Amino acid sequence: MHSTLIVARMDPEASLDVARQFAAFDATEMPDRMGTRRRQLFAYRGLYFHLQDFDADNGGELIEEAKSDPRFVRISEDLKPFIQAYDPATWRSPADAMATRFYSWESST
Repeated sequence: MHSTLIVARMDPEASLDVARQFAAFDATEMPDRMGTRRRQLFAYRGLYFHLQDFDADNGGELIEEAKSDPRFVRISEDLKPFIQAYDPATWRSPADAMATRFYSWESST
């Protein structure tokens, strides 16, 4: 399984609004189209963490293909009032907000 983690800023009071947006989005076929198998959202002291798990390492490619879908465009726009770039000076796309994995461990049992 491949994972991506996006880090951004979010007012903690916006968590329910953001969760509702993603619940509606995830109820469509868009997660399957993007190869998303699991999505988890976390908040910590004004930070937002968006963890997505994919079956394969091509999740980024599939998301790129899905970006023109009206549902993807809509959720991206609808989330703007709630989620801000971690570093607005360097942000151009979600790829600029992805954390780099530097350690991974899995149980062998």
